[in-house]
Amino acid sequence: MQRLDKYLSEAGVASRRELKAIIRAGRVQVNGRTAKAGEEKVDETSDEIRLDGAVVGRRRGVLLMLHKPAGYVTSTDDPRDKTVMELLPPAYRALELKPVGRLDKDTEGLLLFTDDGEMLHRLISPRRHVWKLYYACHAGTASEADAEAFKSGMTLENGEKCLPAQLAPLGPGESLVALREGKYHQVRRMLAARGMPVTYLKRVGFGGLTLGNLPRGQAQEVTEAQVLGPPCDIAQARSHWVLGASIGDV
Repeated sequence: MQRLDKYLSEAGVASRRELKAIIRAGRVQVNGRTAKAGEEKVDETSDEIRLDGAVVGRRRGVLLMLHKPAGYVTSTDDPRDKTVMELLPPAYRALELKPVGRLDKDTEGLLLFTDDGEMLHRLISPRRHVWKLYYACHAGTASEADAEAFKSGMTLENGEKCLPAQLAPLGPGESLVALREGKYHQVRRMLAARGMPVTYLKRVGFGGLTLGNLPRGQAQEVTEAQVLGPPCDIAQARSHWVLGASIGDV
């Protein structure tokens, strides 16, 4: 048994505050009876709960894309810093969503969340090799020799071997980088190893999904099929500025 408003919040109907007005308006029925207050108890396994006549079931398998701003840590809880969980829309905060992978505090861009543990594993499993695409501002200008070093699989300063990656120079101090793994600060470390320390980093693609025009700090639902579809082609992104809306707002 649990509170009606908690059940509805976990089902993604609305925030607890918004649900007070919805219940007071007589829009929620429990087993055919109009609910009077959010505090009343319901049995999620046997009670039929309806909103405006439609059955409400707790949602599962949610996949949410967030445009993460800088200054937030990828954590469900942190005593010192603001976390990405604070950016989720109220209706999603009670769904037990977890970040899919991570972006460091100073990195912006595409961050996924899900409440499905199996889906999370599929999206971050090393065996899947899901490509991630980044836009980087850095010192110097990337050369074809740098691109070849990325392609051949770099060895980092601490001896870690990287899988073959892609580097597409965009001009002085700008590049696109595509990786299919997620070592700690990998883009920053790889570019630094080539004498190009990063000054700004933004993830703009994850598998077949791109950030597009989603504003900073905003979120929208996506599907696993979108993520596991054909990855955004880095050469096309470079030649035709497919990701121009994402890159251009830097």
